[in-house]
Amino acid sequence: MKILVSLLAFFGLLFAEGDVKKVVIDLTTGDTSVFEKKILSGVVAHKTHYENSFEELEVAVVIHGGAYRFFLKDPSNTVYRDDAVLREKFAELKKRTETLSSTYNVEFLMCDVGRKKNKLELSNIAEYVKIVPNSTIGLIDKQSEGYAYIPVSK
Repeated sequence: MKILVSLLAFFGLLFAEGDVKKVVIDLTTGDTSVFEKKILSGVVAHKTHYENSFEELEVAVVIHGGAYRFFLKDPSNTVYRDDAVLREKFAELKKRTETLSSTYNVEFLMCDVGRKKNKLELSNIAEYVKIVPNSTIGLIDKQSEGYAYIPVSK
């Protein structure tokens, strides 16, 4: 009987590990409050929800539009230098975003076309951010891998 219970538990774990939820967030907002609510707080809440159900949530975020400002090492010499809210909250936002990457394993993908258009140097992009040729390619690739699509704008 012990062997049967052990086998059932083992196969249950194997099945549970295969049930991974995936979401790709199309992040275009430059609004700090929307970023804080939908990304910094929202992603943690969603990851926690699935972990409490013994499930996994993989999160990828495609960065373009106004969202570049949140993934810089230093915005002071960029087109975002006059964003007073960003300047005020930058250190906190930077730390929380780094935590999403390191602790919650969130994958961040930045559109290279927009990065260049905004004259953002690669050396000023956060280390955990991966560069993709453009946002559409990043979104297509993730959706082809089975990621659900969620837009975060305004």
